[in-house]
Amino acid sequence: MRMIVGLGNPGRQYEKTRHNAGFLVIDELLRRLHIELKDNKFKGHYTIYNHRGEKILLLKPETFMNLSGEAVLALKNYYDIATEDIIVIHDDMDLPLGKIRIREKGSAGGQKGMGNIIDLLKTDRIKRIRIGIAHDRSIDTKDYVLGRFAKEELPVMEAAFAKAAEALEFSFDNAFSMVMNRYNQ
Repeated sequence: MRMIVGLGNPGRQYEKTRHNAGFLVIDELLRRLHIELKDNKFKGHYTIYNHRGEKILLLKPETFMNLSGEAVLALKNYYDIATEDIIVIHDDMDLPLGKIRIREKGSAGGQKGMGNIIDLLKTDRIKRIRIGIAHDRSIDTKDYVLGRFAKEELPVMEAAFAKAAEALEFSFDNAFSMVMNRYNQ
């Protein structure tokens, strides 16, 4: 079994904010697969998708960003999912708007949700797709990440979400190294 985790904050006030890039990729993937999240337990909203006999758990943690690891760890333990079978999608202020970076491991780079996952899983060897949201240094970091995309940013971000969802679909049948080679920009 595999797990794909999109990071974000639950609640209407956070919908379509920069910090919810991971949630938005999960939404795009759900749309492509013609499924929706069904279960809401273990501190997360999730569903299990059957792809050619393999189960893939799609998760949006309901713990708020900084405690995302709680839902990941609970579901990982309950379903006995190996750490190497987890992919996390999250926003990254250090990447240009709409840029995608795919890695097999690494530090959290200041992303607190990813940092919590690394802390609770006790490893930085966690596959991830980082979605660039850029950073306007004239705006406080918290206000920036919790802000919505500007109208002119939306087409760039929608293309990034679609590309990340496509990369995730590609990962269903291909090694992660192939995903990195094909989708890293």
